[in-house]
Amino acid sequence: MSAAKRPPAPPPALPGFTYVDVLGSGGFADVYLYEQQLPRRRVAVKVMLPDRLASGSAEQFTAEANVMALLSTHPAIVTIYQAGVSDDGRPYLVMEYCSRPNLQVRSRTAAFSVAEALRVGVQVAAAVETAHRAGILHRDIKPANILVTEYNRPALTDFGIATTAESEESSGGMSIPWSPPEAFSEAPGSGVATDVYALGATVYTLLAGRSPFEQPGGRNGGADLIQRIESQPVPPLTRADAPASLQLVLERAMAKRPGDRYESALAFARALQRVQIELAHSVTPIDILDDAPHEDAEDDADGELTRVRGIVSIEPNTNPAAGPTRRRDRDNPWAPETTGTLPAASTSAPADTAEPTLLRGPVSIAPQVDIDTSSTIRRPAKGAPLPAHTLDPTDARTATAPETAAGADETATPRSRRGLWIGLGIAAAVVVVGAVAVGASLLTTAVEPQASPTPSTTAVAQDPFEGVVPPVTALTGRIEGGGAVFTWTNPDPKDGDAYLWYPYTLSGNGDVRKVTETTVSLPVDAGGTTCVAVTLVRKGGSASTETRKCTP
Repeated sequence: MSAAKRPPAPPPALPGFTYVDVLGSGGFADVYLYEQQLPRRRVAVKVMLPDRLASGSAEQFTAEANVMALLSTHPAIVTIYQAGVSDDGRPYLVMEYCSRPNLQVRSRTAAFSVAEALRVGVQVAAAVETAHRAGILHRDIKPANILVTEYNRPALTDFGIATTAESEESSGGMSIPWSPPEAFSEAPGSGVATDVYALGATVYTLLAGRSPFEQPGGRNGGADLIQRIESQPVPPLTRADAPASLQLVLERAMAKRPGDRYESALAFARALQRVQIELAHSVTPIDILDDAPHEDAEDDADGELTRVRGIVSIEPNTNPAAGPTRRRDRDNPWAPETTGTLPAASTSAPADTAEPTLLRGPVSIAPQVDIDTSSTIRRPAKGAPLPAHTLDPTDARTATAPETAAGADETATPRSRRGLWIGLGIAAAVVVVGAVAVGASLLTTAVEPQASPTPSTTAVAQDPFEGVVPPVTALTGRIEGGGAVFTWTNPDPKDGDAYLWYPYTLSGNGDVRKVTETTVSLPVDAGGTTCVAVTLVRKGGSASTETRKCTP
């Protein structure tokens, strides 16, 4: 922790980017908020400290860049836009800026609903499964490392201590409350089962508002937590809306012995899906990257429960290498692979065969509608036969068939032709009257009689931003005596408004506190820079995105 007690290094001058503010600082790197000029957007830039260049951390930083480049197109992993070295020699990563509070902050404020915890659990487990299939272990899954995008989607981040699944040096770095018992042994190690345990502990935290073995009001030091993790069973969820099946899923994910846990993150995600089905919730699809056929992929009766995507890497020389991502017909590159899951999407698929898409940043294209739906709406491709219930436009030509037949008879006399036209006119009138009568009968049968609505001559204006909580504005910080004072403005005050705030650094966040005034005071950080994040919370529980500020 002492390494974080320092002022952030001066932000580097990056071509095409304008510095905005400090987001956090730690012992390894600083994170800044920049505005990219083209395309114009706000981005988070992680910059390595100058004094770390000679300590071997540069290789770790490069490995993190390669890992994120390999995986960041996944919808539940923070997107990396580019990487480089600044003019003063510091490596940097340009990443997606997630302004909403991370899941640790949110869970400390209030426990998640069962529906949202299940949804987030499935989405993050899919991201971890994707990393595992690429040969990468995350090793530090916890709520604080799950950010939230502007579209309220979870985004896994912080692959700084990630490692390959075959690496022998796989035990460095841990977060005690979400680490399994084997992490504290004399010869600690990590593997797929370690990440599965952390996934279960993370979902438990979202549901309980605290880590699994934390005791409210009790002793919760590192030694206390380790003793409980190694010897005590998973505490039951004390909430009536959590079914017994969910408790069993979490207990298996956090089993003491690695072999007793789910064999993969995918298996854990499917267990959460079964709880969703039991509760009659919408089933969250599992988005995975698949380098090779997986035997579990054939188990889906409904292909929408698992969506397979192709790997896209912004770094051609990744470590480990991305390798081939799909096996397709050489003569037909658009032919889907023959697995039990959905065809993989391609970013360059023909427009007339594209399905409705969900865009996440400029580099991720998903071949489905909103992630929370359990089915995908498909449009027929150009040239495909129309559905049976769709009226074929060619049917309209049948009304002129008699006319065409009559016109083909060149030997008919004028009198007989006039009689034919008269007959056709009478027949057409009969058809029209009959159609009107049948239509009226159908409408009478299908629709209950209702009073005629009173015509309205004025339209009621709808406010598209109704219910949206605005973030606080004019957040400023200053040093007064031995303390730091922060003030802000509520742009739209309402009865019952309150504010959640916490101090933060790159290495972690402080405790979340709630105030009703628009000012807070706290001790000055020993490093000289004090940073806080403030969120506006309405009486009903809805909240704004957080606003951050650091003292000079």
